[in-house]
Amino acid sequence: MDRNVQQLAEHLLQTGYDDLPEREQRVLRRMAKRVAISQDINDLFHERLSFGQRLADGVAAFGGSWTFIILFGVILFFWIAINTVALPNRDVFDPYPFVFLNLVLSMLAAMQAPVIMMSQNRQSNKDRLAASNDYEVNLKAELEVLQLHEKMDQIRNEQLSEILRTQEAQSAQLNLILKRLDTVSE
Repeated sequence: MDRNVQQLAEHLLQTGYDDLPEREQRVLRRMAKRVAISQDINDLFHERLSFGQRLADGVAAFGGSWTFIILFGVILFFWIAINTVALPNRDVFDPYPFVFLNLVLSMLAAMQAPVIMMSQNRQSNKDRLAASNDYEVNLKAELEVLQLHEKMDQIRNEQLSEILRTQEAQSAQLNLILKRLDTVSE
């Protein structure tokens, strides 16, 4: 393990590197190497999806869209219109209480609900990955800000020390000048 990483852990987090959880260790390692932590979780997550999972996400996206609602409303309207108005005196395939329509709707709901739930479960997994990535990015940013504060404090202290040295030198020169003036005036 890199000594720089241990020093970062001890200095910024006031704890030993080995006492930290794995993800904090990972953040410190990347911070020491000056490697970016942020990732595009969408790309990472979608790379791993199987065909069935992508299909389920597509069905869920379509089933939750206005296109689906409008299309479904139009189909229902025509189904009812054909079975009541268009074929009133003929032998209709689904007469008024629309038993077959209810069966089709029930089967559609029975198939659509689990597919939507699978998609929602994947979305919650993706949200957890994104939250974990956000935590790591925020932790790194916080540690970087702490380092910057320390560097700024160090620079300020060095500047103050330099100012004090300059002031002491000027004060010593001023005292010499005053002594020379005193000896000249005597």
